[in-house]
Amino acid sequence: MSLYENINARKKAGTSRSKSDSTISKKSYNNMKEGFPTAKAGASILKRIGVSGYNKPKKTSGHATKSHVVVAKSGNTVKTIRFGQQGVSGAGSNPSTKKNKNRQKSFKARHRKNIAKGVLSAAYWADKVKW
Repeated sequence: MSLYENINARKKAGTSRSKSDSTISKKSYNNMKEGFPTAKAGASILKRIGVSGYNKPKKTSGHATKSHVVVAKSGNTVKTIRFGQQGVSGAGSNPSTKKNKNRQKSFKARHRKNIAKGVLSAAYWADKVKW
């Protein structure tokens, strides 16, 4: 039986030893741990959502209600954010018509407080990507 199997068998049986009473040397235990590959912490969420990295928005044409998704990261906080109404475009960053200028102005006024919250808010990303 391998060291790993022995440890798990003792855990299952309820007869595992405390660290101070352990018969396993530190060297053997570290060798066992090296055999387990460690994946990047955030790699799985990025892959699952289908974005190329943190704070990189992606269009989601297949989603029922939201037009974009982003895995936002600020410090140690990671959050998946879906934003934007499906099928509706913003006025763009440089609107040409008066109607679109007013749409942009209204959006920014209506969502100013939420945009100011930063990277972890949907309003921030909608403002950045769609407006």
